[in-house]
Amino acid sequence: MSVKERRRCAWFIQVKGGGVSLAEAARQVGLSYRQALRLWKRYKRDGDQGLIHQLRGRPGNRQADSSIRRRAVALYRQHYVDFGATLACEYLLQEHKLKVDDQTLRRWLSAHGLWRRRRRPRRQRLRRERRPSFGELVQMDGSHHAWFEDRADRCVLMVMIDDATGWTLAQFFEQETTAAAMTMVRQWASMHGLPRALYPDQDSIYRVHTKQAEEVYARTGKRPLTQFGRAMAELGVRITCAHSPQAKGRVERMNGTLQDRLVKALRLAKIQDIPLANAYLRDRFLPQFNGRFAIGPASPVDAHVQVGEAELAGALCFKEQRTVGKDQCVSYGRQVLQLFPAPPAGSLADKRVTIVQSLEGTLQVLWHGKLVEHTVVARRPRSAVDKPTLRERLAKHRPVWKPPAEHPWKRPAAGDPAGDSRLQPCSAAVCSPTARRPALRKSATAKGDM
Repeated sequence: MSVKERRRCAWFIQVKGGGVSLAEAARQVGLSYRQALRLWKRYKRDGDQGLIHQLRGRPGNRQADSSIRRRAVALYRQHYVDFGATLACEYLLQEHKLKVDDQTLRRWLSAHGLWRRRRRPRRQRLRRERRPSFGELVQMDGSHHAWFEDRADRCVLMVMIDDATGWTLAQFFEQETTAAAMTMVRQWASMHGLPRALYPDQDSIYRVHTKQAEEVYARTGKRPLTQFGRAMAELGVRITCAHSPQAKGRVERMNGTLQDRLVKALRLAKIQDIPLANAYLRDRFLPQFNGRFAIGPASPVDAHVQVGEAELAGALCFKEQRTVGKDQCVSYGRQVLQLFPAPPAGSLADKRVTIVQSLEGTLQVLWHGKLVEHTVVARRPRSAVDKPTLRERLAKHRPVWKPPAEHPWKRPAAGDPAGDSRLQPCSAAVCSPTARRPALRKSATAKGDM
């Protein structure tokens, strides 16, 4: 089952137990009541199997023929390259007797890079009411501030606040990183469960801002995921990035409150490092703060989804792909990992493996979902056919050859009565600059006569 189907299954189990109505479950999973009623009948008849989509693994019943798609795209390239999808569909029907839906043509053109979404002007934002259920929406942000004043360096306080109740979770970190965001989500999930949606800002932790990502988003309508976005997608938590600080005003106001109250509390407690501050937050400050300022939700239904520690650890980690070299080694994080594939796998040379790094720093190598044994080596092993390095070649190089004193290069030139000046010592009168000047003038005069 997919994450969406598992979420539906969890709500239908509550409906079956009588704790939640079918209408409330339909609202929580994002379905209309009629669709939820159909799924509920199928669930009672077939169990969990009835929630799996019936067309999974089969081509769509309304899929257009590939020849129609090729013809429509070719005609658009030739005649209507600057037309919108709706207007192009009208001309395709009138001039070429080709009937295509405008949304279908827009999807085809996006896939071929011929159409880009035109953004509408921003709407004026109105005041938004709180979400009714606890865990339905959680706002998240990192507050950079001199939390210890002049007693220690600046750091960041990661804050998560529930939109329905104002219940707050906070922890100090040295920097706002992906690992810090994952750690916060893991703590929240361990205490309450996974929230239905997260509402952070547009930091690079939560959203990709590269030019290639914008091109992919314009072409396909889907943006590439960051490591944090990939983890939330695996856990079924929806991420919506705020376009302004005012949009996530609840967590922004909480940052201002903590920058006033928490800074003074840390000063009175004489705390000046992150470990002691986190212990103070967990044991004293946050329980008192939430007990005083958190409110009850409008709906008694808890929107959190309970997950196990193994599922959390499998998603809240770093996953990257690497190509295995011919020496069965991969490089990751300035380290060289020597792989030892199992006998059925054979050699993994030139194959793609997945490197999984947990939040604690442990590494795992996976190939097709199976664990591959590995060890960290200081450097890549040398192959028998490898060429020697520059240092090795210089060590074996012979010293520079110098000609001996009796070599022809050092003998006096023919017809030179004084012999070789480099071998015979000269007197001070001959070698002085004054003695050499007449000879230089004579030589210059002779060259001028010539």
